[in-house]
Amino acid sequence: MQGQLDTDLSDLGRAQAKTAAQALAEKRPFAIVASDLRRAHDTALALGDHAGLPVETDRRLRETHLGDWQGLTHTDVDAIAPGARAQWRDDAEWAPPAGESRVDVAARSLPVVQELLDRHEEWGSDPLVLVAHGGLIAALTARLLDLPVDRWPVLGGLGNTSWVQLSGHREGTEQAWRLDVWNASASVASDVL
Repeated sequence: MQGQLDTDLSDLGRAQAKTAAQALAEKRPFAIVASDLRRAHDTALALGDHAGLPVETDRRLRETHLGDWQGLTHTDVDAIAPGARAQWRDDAEWAPPAGESRVDVAARSLPVVQELLDRHEEWGSDPLVLVAHGGLIAALTARLLDLPVDRWPVLGGLGNTSWVQLSGHREGTEQAWRLDVWNASASVASDVL
């Protein structure tokens, strides 16, 4: 359970990043913003290379801080605290000891989106890509979609280098979001996008 431990991509991870970058570059993103943790940042750099774009980093896009669980395996956590991982998956307000809840993660990352909207007022249909981590992506997506907190767990896990696609629209003066794609990967992207 990595959380905010700063680890490198494996050879498989680098290959997955390259494949995803090729597929996402075809969507012609106009900007890329990534977590500062190496595994996400290096994935973003692969996309930046394919799309001919620089990568901006923002530490608020880091993965959930898993507190005392960081560096442990799932089996270790289950031995130390039976049932705690299930509670964590089922309750977006529950946090591992000394860690963050999904609600905390969404509160930390939501300002990134608002700042990007403010900075890119003329944002059209070309995508802005955030490269982050599964836990953060799920929490931020749930918050952007304004899901009731008790329903956040309906957004399941994401595969490595898979992506979520949201499209924005206005509801009066408020920005609203629609979930277009969840957990897409380069191998099926042409079928779902």
